[in-house]
Amino acid sequence: MDPAQKAAELRRLHTDPELLVLVNVWDAVSAAVVAAEPGTRALATAGHSIASTFGYADGEQIPLDLALGMVERIVLAAGDLPVTADLDGGFGNAGETVRRAIGVGVVGANVEDQLRPLAESVRVVQDVVAAGEAEGVPFVLNARTDAFVRGGDRPREQVLADAVERGRAYLEAGATSVFVPGALTDDDVQQLVAGLGRGTLSVIGFPGVPGQARLAELGVARLSYGPLTQRVALTALQDAARAIHAGGGVPEGTRALN
Repeated sequence: MDPAQKAAELRRLHTDPELLVLVNVWDAVSAAVVAAEPGTRALATAGHSIASTFGYADGEQIPLDLALGMVERIVLAAGDLPVTADLDGGFGNAGETVRRAIGVGVVGANVEDQLRPLAESVRVVQDVVAAGEAEGVPFVLNARTDAFVRGGDRPREQVLADAVERGRAYLEAGATSVFVPGALTDDDVQQLVAGLGRGTLSVIGFPGVPGQARLAELGVARLSYGPLTQRVALTALQDAARAIHAGGGVPEGTRALN
């Protein structure tokens, strides 16, 4: 499929009544392993994980060229599967960053608002949408609001209201979905869906967040796992290292996946 076709498929997966579940990847081999699984319909990169791979802290500390180089390798490993990339806050120019991401085969992205003033954040969404249109790609923007992760000690009601206000504005500006990361409760999800509309909310699978069946029932569009998947892999590596140092070996059942 060409980029426009991949983008159309990714958009369909977001608007389909079935919950879109994305297992985040961070390099070519993790992308190839996840892409080979029968249940995989698209791939999502984890910006935090890619930065960690190169020894950088999260939050646009990694040079954009380096990050996009890895994203390109992920796109190649994904084959015909559409890839959505975590582009943090847009690296200072979200429209240009998305244009470059499309150039390496990306057809969707998370771009976070970092709780910038709402009008500024809406302009970022508009710039991303315009970049996709200019490249002839119906780009799938999963517009992230940091209302929860940067909410501080604000009352929960205020955080929820802020997330809904921002999310509605991003949808009106052309975003496909609204990403609200955080340790959301069942009640939080219900209120967010009520405020944003069914089939528009995207969440991350932190421990304690409702399970897949419940999220689907509530009308959530997308579930991803951010840096958690890399943590799973590194936990397994750490456990293996400890076992080897203790005189053991590689765990039984270890598979050759590359």
